[in-house]
Amino acid sequence: MAQTKGQGNLVFGLDIGTRSIVGTVGFREGDIFNILAQEAREHETRAMLDGQIHDIAQVGNTILEVKHALENKLDIKLNDVCIAAAGRVLETVEVHIEWELDKEKSITSDDVAHLTSMGIEKAYAQFVESNTSGLHFYCVGNSVVRYYLNGYQIGNLENHKARSIGADMIATFLPDEVVDGLYKAVEMAGLRVVNLTLEPIAAISVAIPEMYRMLNIGLVDVGAGTSDICITKDGCIIAYGMIPVAGDALTETIAKACLVDFNTAELIKRGIETADYVEYNDIMGLPQRIEKQAVLDMIRDQIDDMAGMVGDKFKELNGGKPVSAVFVVGGGGRIEGYTQKLSEHLGIMAERVALRGEEVMGKIRFKDEDVKKDSLLVTPIGICLNYYDQSNNFIYVSFNEEHIKIYDSGNLAVVDAAMHADFPNDGLFPRRGKAINYTLNGKKGIKRGNLGEAAKISVNGLEADMHTPIHANDVIVVEESTAGDAAVLKIADLPEFKSMIAVKVNGSRILLPRIVLVNGEEKTEYYEVCDGDDIVMSDHYTVAQVKRFMDVTLEEGVQILVNNETASDDTPVYENFDIKWAMKAADTEDITGAYKSSFDELPEDDGSYKGSKQSEETSAGDNNIPVKKASGARTINVSVNGEGIRLSGKNEYVFVDVFDYIDFDLQNVGGKRLITDLNGHKAEYMEPIYEGAEIVIRWEN
Repeated sequence: MAQTKGQGNLVFGLDIGTRSIVGTVGFREGDIFNILAQEAREHETRAMLDGQIHDIAQVGNTILEVKHALENKLDIKLNDVCIAAAGRVLETVEVHIEWELDKEKSITSDDVAHLTSMGIEKAYAQFVESNTSGLHFYCVGNSVVRYYLNGYQIGNLENHKARSIGADMIATFLPDEVVDGLYKAVEMAGLRVVNLTLEPIAAISVAIPEMYRMLNIGLVDVGAGTSDICITKDGCIIAYGMIPVAGDALTETIAKACLVDFNTAELIKRGIETADYVEYNDIMGLPQRIEKQAVLDMIRDQIDDMAGMVGDKFKELNGGKPVSAVFVVGGGGRIEGYTQKLSEHLGIMAERVALRGEEVMGKIRFKDEDVKKDSLLVTPIGICLNYYDQSNNFIYVSFNEEHIKIYDSGNLAVVDAAMHADFPNDGLFPRRGKAINYTLNGKKGIKRGNLGEAAKISVNGLEADMHTPIHANDVIVVEESTAGDAAVLKIADLPEFKSMIAVKVNGSRILLPRIVLVNGEEKTEYYEVCDGDDIVMSDHYTVAQVKRFMDVTLEEGVQILVNNETASDDTPVYENFDIKWAMKAADTEDITGAYKSSFDELPEDDGSYKGSKQSEETSAGDNNIPVKKASGARTINVSVNGEGIRLSGKNEYVFVDVFDYIDFDLQNVGGKRLITDLNGHKAEYMEPIYEGAEIVIRWEN
């Protein structure tokens, strides 16, 4: 690639670490990343501690030195830079979100986006509840670990039919002061941030190729101030974590033991990596010499503690189990004995905990062939590579006249701005009116309210929706969605109410509507169900209730039989029970004996009873309950499996009559069970049918 006076297509990455700042400039060509130049500067003072900038001006000056050195090497002007934040300030939240749909439907991209926004909002609410720092945090990224379709894990939800969808998600948060500190230090060096990632994400870009991420692998970036952790499984990153202990803890132990300043202790620590002893002057100016083994002995306990904390964190993030293998990057992890101790704390073979350096840089090309390709370079290179995978940065937008800052993950939409502005998630989507929750014969039921109108959204004055992409300086206006009308439910609307109880009274077939008790009180079909009502729909009548329904008044002395047994007003009458009543004869006392013949001789109901004045039967859903047979044959029209059928030649029709008019072979079984529905409920074969009945008959597996 030809060098130019401008940055052109080159990527400039800065690893702003606790001990040093490393700048890398390169470009990607195909699947190879070419590094043209690298520069590193150590902080002259401890301007950073544990990955946190303490002296912005000092860090800014060091960044400027790195920038100038690279510009001089390459004869270009660097303006844009990619950076990474350390895990010391990273907070992660894992959530499971479940969305019960109103009915089974085919899942769209909008549905998946809504599910994701629900998960982010839940994670943010959960984080805010547990956050006691008093700091304002930004959600700087989120990832779906796995999706669920009707409770079962699935790779992709779109286009599947579902009654419920869910997801396991990870959301990551950074405090505002950390982001501002990094940005201000970079801006002091005359640079503009074009991509911000997290250090463990940058490291994993190089250390764990995509093909390995199906495995349960851990990565730890052991820097100077922090040990940043991430874990892969099933093709994605499933967890992030951090331990605020790393290489500086070892340096401080050496400083105290050898009576030297921090910088000298750092030289001793690095010196034993390549030599058997190190010579130095203590704070008294006296020359000293220390053997490698002596240094390792003085920091042995610290190494063990540090490895133990990292091992415990891996287990915590991995569901209480050790990961299968660990890749170690960063300068702090190079100390002799660290990988061995980490394998012991994890309980895995020593060979499965290893430093990653040159062996993971097969697709990295260095212009300077003398560069030492070790674990120190993994994160700086990963910061550059991450720019190609996800160009992330903070942008400012106006949301309902409020100026807000958002982490740009490369595909920002209105819904992201709404979340950062603390706009309620349900204010974006149509809301249902108040639902009615009730119990019917002990089982819970619900009638949902109607949907209201969706939010009215505009971006820069143009009509938009919640998925409309947004960019820096956009002006977003959202008028909150409305709730629909509250649910209304009458007793007559309940499917259970539409099935009647058929009995015989003196030979005439009578259809009795269900008796309904609401909170212990009898109600009519016109009663509007209230939230919390306890509804009991009886499966029987008493003799007294049958008489009351038929508006029949029996004179004193009339005897009653139910199924040819002596009965009283309190005797229960169930489906297909037979009731008879007659005047008691003057010279007898036993209705079941001498006067039984009186019942046998009773005529059919001729309509003379009170309440038996209908001349023609009507549908079960009507209020006119049939108590008298029609005079003569009649024709009715019904729908069977969506097709119109005309039944004729009979006075009354029952469900089984339909089979005479359709081509349906009951002998040739076409499934595991036969479905027979009448007006939305399971039909009985001898159940009466009326004009306009809707019938479904089919086999089901």
